[in-house]
Amino acid sequence: MNNYSEKIIDVGVMQKIVGYVKLLRPKQWIKNLFVIAPLVFAKHIFEYNYVIKVIAAFVLFCFISSCVYILNDIIDCDKDRLHPKKKNRPIASGIISKVEGIIVIAVLLPLVLFASFYIDLYFGLVILLYFTNNLLYSLIVKHVVILDTMSIAMGFLLRVIGGALIIRVYISPWILLCTLLLALFLGFSKRRNELVVLEDGAENHRKILEEYSLEFIDNMLSIVTASTVMAYSLYTFSTNSGNYYMMLTIPFVLYGIFRYQYIIYKKNEGGSPEETVLSDIPLIVSIALWGIVSVIILYFL
Repeated sequence: MNNYSEKIIDVGVMQKIVGYVKLLRPKQWIKNLFVIAPLVFAKHIFEYNYVIKVIAAFVLFCFISSCVYILNDIIDCDKDRLHPKKKNRPIASGIISKVEGIIVIAVLLPLVLFASFYIDLYFGLVILLYFTNNLLYSLIVKHVVILDTMSIAMGFLLRVIGGALIIRVYISPWILLCTLLLALFLGFSKRRNELVVLEDGAENHRKILEEYSLEFIDNMLSIVTASTVMAYSLYTFSTNSGNYYMMLTIPFVLYGIFRYQYIIYKKNEGGSPEETVLSDIPLIVSIALWGIVSVIILYFL
């Protein structure tokens, strides 16, 4: 009986540990790789001091974003229970209580803010702005059509800005524009997937979905897709980029965007960008080739 009880306790403890790990959403940390962009394009990828600072920025963005995810899970737990996938999240499923989630935020948030400001004042301000933007999103902006998607895109933009500030390098406005447009593309794709997957019950999960329609989102995606391709193309052959060979990377960007659209329209996916990227081999290959060719061009040509 004692052994049986111990096994039940062990299972319960393991379930809690797994729940806390899932609560941080480590799969979504891939989004924070945007902080690396300034390091790569400023040509410091092989310099130890710069790399260490960017790694620190990546880790801090991971933990501050986890605070945001926990906050969203606490606020949206009732609605998440109506979603086919989100109902399995730790708080929505009851594995982790709301109080336990609040305690994690109360411990993690001050540590992240202290470390960020300690490393660099301006980087700390970006981290604080990132959290504030997401706090406003969770409480207000997510209920405002179009602005909800723009707020999500701002989070990606702040990651790039933070990556530039922590190593004090210039980042091309073209890169910032491409980041913003790409983030909008991912944001509208996410909204489209929610409409398709949830169908008639979409507004019960997320009230703002009442303001969206597939026709409207498809129009927005057309505009953002064209703008993203044009902005990146202009960057590659602008005098500001300083390297016309970067035009060779345009096909990888085109394929990546077209492949993502194929996933959205033909497979009805895209609700979770990080899962989509990590699960689609052709998309992974395209991104990897873009990265390899870009590094070769920037550093060796």
